[in-house]
Amino acid sequence: MTTLELIATQFVGTLTLRPYVFGFLAVFLLAASRDLGWARAVRFLFWGGGVALAAELASTRVGVPFGLYHYTGETRGAELFLSNVPFFSPLSFPFLAYAGFCLARVTFGPTWAASRGGRVRTVLASGVLMMLLDVVIDPLAVYGDRWFLGHIFDYPDGGLYFGVPLSNFLGWLLVGWATVGGFVWAGESASGSPALGVSLYYVVLLVNLSITLWIGEWFIGGVGIVVHLTVFLVLYAVSRVTVGRWSAQPLSVPVTSSGGPTS
Repeated sequence: MTTLELIATQFVGTLTLRPYVFGFLAVFLLAASRDLGWARAVRFLFWGGGVALAAELASTRVGVPFGLYHYTGETRGAELFLSNVPFFSPLSFPFLAYAGFCLARVTFGPTWAASRGGRVRTVLASGVLMMLLDVVIDPLAVYGDRWFLGHIFDYPDGGLYFGVPLSNFLGWLLVGWATVGGFVWAGESASGSPALGVSLYYVVLLVNLSITLWIGEWFIGGVGIVVHLTVFLVLYAVSRVTVGRWSAQPLSVPVTSSGGPTS
């Protein structure tokens, strides 16, 4: 078997083992192509995947930025690996960063890119929102041998948050900021609707929460629900203060001189 044939076979193996990742990726491509345009969507994908791969290669060797962890390699030969990192893992970060980016844009409204301050605020919020998904994703991944993810990695020293080191969340912040920040400061624009990207954010969250509860990790699931319900309420409040983007009704109704609403 030639090298290309081997790569193709292992790529098919990744599709077979990780169909949920490619399902999320398909939604990302649909959402981002309508929102950013196809060329920008592809650039976002490759840039975000490259940032994530570099971070994973560094973390599995020197522990920066996610903290030290190791992939077990149990599925090597059955799915595609990039060095010691399964291909599907860095592929996941771009659509998670994009989902956070969309939720931040909905929160701050369509003028997010009108000023330097607006862009900075949106980039910072995007990284935080992406990291908050990991409040559910990584604790669930630690128990991968109890669902269809499998036992694919280990934190050799464990971690304070349900077996996940706090450095991992800092790493997610940095990757989210680098992905969205690099896209924004490269002069890329987002002129379409972020609505489908917001849906992607909450579908990813719902899937991970559902699996967490399905395997019986009720405390982890409960913490995730409380965290994200709180985040949702904060985002809603912020959006109401800025431009009321989440309400079908205006924040105030003009009143006529007779005391009734205008038509």
